[in-house]
Amino acid sequence: MQYYNQNTLIYLNGEFVKATGTRVDLFSQSLHYGYGAFEGLRAYSTHNGTRIFKAEAHFERLRKSCEAIGFSYTWNNRTLIEQCYALLSANNLRSAYIRPLVFSGSNMHLTSATEAHIMIAAWEWGPYLGQHLIRVNISDIERPSKKSFLIDAKVSGQYINAIRATTDAIRNGFDEALLVDQEGYVAQASSENIFIEKDFKIYTPPIADVFPGITRQTVIGICKELGFEIIEKRLTVQDIYTADSAFLSGTAAEIIGIKQVDHVVYKEDWEHTIGASIQRKYKNLVLEQENYEVII
Repeated sequence: MQYYNQNTLIYLNGEFVKATGTRVDLFSQSLHYGYGAFEGLRAYSTHNGTRIFKAEAHFERLRKSCEAIGFSYTWNNRTLIEQCYALLSANNLRSAYIRPLVFSGSNMHLTSATEAHIMIAAWEWGPYLGQHLIRVNISDIERPSKKSFLIDAKVSGQYINAIRATTDAIRNGFDEALLVDQEGYVAQASSENIFIEKDFKIYTPPIADVFPGITRQTVIGICKELGFEIIEKRLTVQDIYTADSAFLSGTAAEIIGIKQVDHVVYKEDWEHTIGASIQRKYKNLVLEQENYEVII
């Protein structure tokens, strides 16, 4: 898809500039070593106007990700949120995906960058995995170990395994991949958290073993509000196969139901699952048809 044209503006180090007019630093650690941090937010067109869902939580996580890899985070999050709204207005976007990226200056040494820049882009983007039930496979590619990587930070380089797993899944006729950890437990999808339903209960891997998704936490809150029991426990591949239903959560994907994992097709009618109820509740939440969860 096309993410920008000759008129698209991005936010770069305090200014709005044309996306076509920026130049890439070919000696940046971000380019050579994947040394950068980023976020993904969604803006929704609501009856209250354009609203960014949980903007403060996303930019706070960006700050923590930057600090985890040694970037100096000198920006004020409230200002960045205001600039996101200004960026949406400048590009005439009411509903959009927003991508902040913090990247380094020139440095070929394997030392923390002394120079950091921020870019924010936005574009129209429907749900990342579409709006229909998806087919998922268990990937042979493992999620990076938490002993060797900052799995709770949204860091550019850690997504190489996700790209490999997703590419393999699509090549084999699936829509998305599930990655296991070094002990063989299912951790998450390439860029989403996994939930399964079994005997009218919802299960998801514990926060210590997976990326701390903001949408994941929202789902947990919805479960508690609706009175559904949710249990955090390590999930085996067999747990996934024998579930009554399953779904993924993420800012880009939102809430998406799973039709099939490898050879196993879930027999439960999705519309009658707890996941479908959560999906409907989430949509009402982001569109501000119920509670307000935005930062203006």
